Amino acid sequence: MSTSHHPAGTPLLAVIGGSGLYDLPGLTNTRWVHVDTPWGAPSDEIFLGQLGDAHLAFLPRHGRGHRIPPSELNFRANIAALKQLGATDVLSLSAVGSLRADLPPGTFVVVDQFVDRTFARAKSFFGTGMVAHVSMAQPVCSRLGRHVLAALKQQRVPHAEGGTYLVMEGPQFSTLAESRLYRGWNCDVIGMTNMPEAKLAREAELCYCSVAMVTDFDCWHQGHEAVTVDAVIQVLLGNAATARTLVGALAGTITADAAAADCACRHALDHALITAPEARDPAMLDKLSAVAGRVLKRSA
Repeated sequence: MSTSHHPAGTPLLAVIGGSGLYDLPGLTNTRWVHVDTPWGAPSDEIFLGQLGDAHLAFLPRHGRGHRIPPSELNFRANIAALKQLGATDVLSLSAVGSLRADLPPGTFVVVDQFVDRTFARAKSFFGTGMVAHVSMAQPVCSRLGRHVLAALKQQRVPHAEGGTYLVMEGPQFSTLAESRLYRGWNCDVIGMTNMPEAKLAREAELCYCSVAMVTDFDCWHQGHEAVTVDAVIQVLLGNAATARTLVGALAGTITADAAAADCACRHALDHALITAPEARDPAMLDKLSAVAGRVLKRSA
């Protein structure tokens, strides 16, 4: 298992998203690092760097070149690797389809809720030998969300404050009936990647914020069939450029946030452990130390 490459006690903003997000002007002390976790290898090596006083880590969610489909992502390894490197905050950037007419392509949605429709993914670090139940009532960090919203407003990026992200299994897109159903559930955007990512970040006691970048309307929209791949790619490229600017604007703000240390996300496991101490599997505890060492040491 890899040890942290990050100075202890200092904030580390981890960004999960597409390849190229780490191409930021002014980024120094850059290097790719390989991280092994008890749950296997993450999607790729992790790119570390500094922007002024801010320490950053970038993980290409699908691997460089977009090699890995959503259902085959090793979500547990991705989150564990960031935790092992010393990440304190996670900014998740993902491309989504819109389920609302007033969220056109190019809009950034600061998500505050999820509906998880995935079914083929390992969703927890915990299991037989050490059971835990964390709250997902508020699945993202509102503190991080406020920083993101302030940056989007300052940059005059079209955005929505709050929204429900329907996470589907994929890799195929929705049927028309499904798309209409999700609109009836009052979901706002649809994608394939933020679950179980958000659940695992909560179990790892990481502050997690999801920014969903709209590339097109889902198939419910009457103009959907006229959308070309080229048009979607152009929106993707524009969104990626905006995302890089957003990360640059956020890095210093998040690093300087005096309220970060007391954020409730840091204590998600305080009352989550269920298994009686005498019934806990030592091998499982050893494995979990990578993400839950804080509470496991306390309750030993």
